[in-house]
Amino acid sequence: MTETTPPRARSPYSKLPRRAYWRGAVAGRDQFDPGDLFQPRFPVTRDMRVVTAGSCFAQHVGRTLREARFNVLDAEPLPRVSDAMAHRFGYRLYSARYGNVYTARQLAQLFDEAEGRVTPADPVWRRGERFHDAQRPNVEPDGLESAELVLEHRQAHLASVSEVFRQADLFVFTFGLTEAFVHRETGTVYPTAPGTIAGEYDPAVHAFKNYDAFEVLADFEHFRDRLRAVNPGVRFLVTVSPVPLAATASGGHVEVATSYSKSVLRAVCGMLTAKYDDIDYFPSYEIITSQNARGAYYEDDRRSVSDQGVRAAMGLFMRAHGVKVADGPRKPAAQLDAPRSEAQGERRADVVCEEELLEAFAR
Repeated sequence: MTETTPPRARSPYSKLPRRAYWRGAVAGRDQFDPGDLFQPRFPVTRDMRVVTAGSCFAQHVGRTLREARFNVLDAEPLPRVSDAMAHRFGYRLYSARYGNVYTARQLAQLFDEAEGRVTPADPVWRRGERFHDAQRPNVEPDGLESAELVLEHRQAHLASVSEVFRQADLFVFTFGLTEAFVHRETGTVYPTAPGTIAGEYDPAVHAFKNYDAFEVLADFEHFRDRLRAVNPGVRFLVTVSPVPLAATASGGHVEVATSYSKSVLRAVCGMLTAKYDDIDYFPSYEIITSQNARGAYYEDDRRSVSDQGVRAAMGLFMRAHGVKVADGPRKPAAQLDAPRSEAQGERRADVVCEEELLEAFAR
């Protein structure tokens, strides 16, 4: 009787696509080719009503979608005013005038407040004789005449938030930070530390908080559940800002703190997409920070994302969804030919970022 040799067992790695292997997918890729990083879970089309929110980098996402003629909603428009003036007062940055939403806790709190479920503590901050909304202290850079006027403006704003969130077919959120300052007694979270723009920091009243992955996950799940209760058909697109921290209050080195923060946020995005079919992740973080790009997608400060980086990330998004990048309006020739320093200054003027103000406190 002849003994046969059993077939050699196949490795689970033997039939994987090219994108699964570092040598072919990364090392063998051109420096400015974003590669096959994104396979959409569901289509995003121009007829979908899109609502955007998140950290500073989210402004690039929203602007690119608008330029490509996606239906990005704006619940608080400001007509007949230049973009520069509008941006200075918090208009045209997102789908409502809430400014940068840096943490998942801030996002959940915003929607709960808009729905009448919570009232943030210490809602009005003062700077000199002027008054600021503590939840968006930068949208009125010169402040308002009274605390009562601030609260009146906020109620109108919250009505707009509630309305536009209910209209969304797609909610786009860019996770930015894990670090925040909170009101010790109530847990109210603020977008920036009291005393940075307005208000006064009191260690007996305010505390530094660095959210962990479980807390960030719970906060976004809370927001998702609340929003789907009033808007059952909404889908979510999440991403992580590739912009490093401007400063850290953790006591550690800012580079180590950045690694912690971005790792937590990226892990949460992975957990969300693994758990929910209505959430997709877009890898703008991976595109910008890729070793393959060799730092080319950052400006000289090694923090600000360059126009080239924004185009690389959003170009991949458009192509993955079957949208020709050229469909969006092109910049005027004079702007394209502008010196790097001038173009960089214009780009930075377009992005409003309270976190950058922390640099003013550096010794």
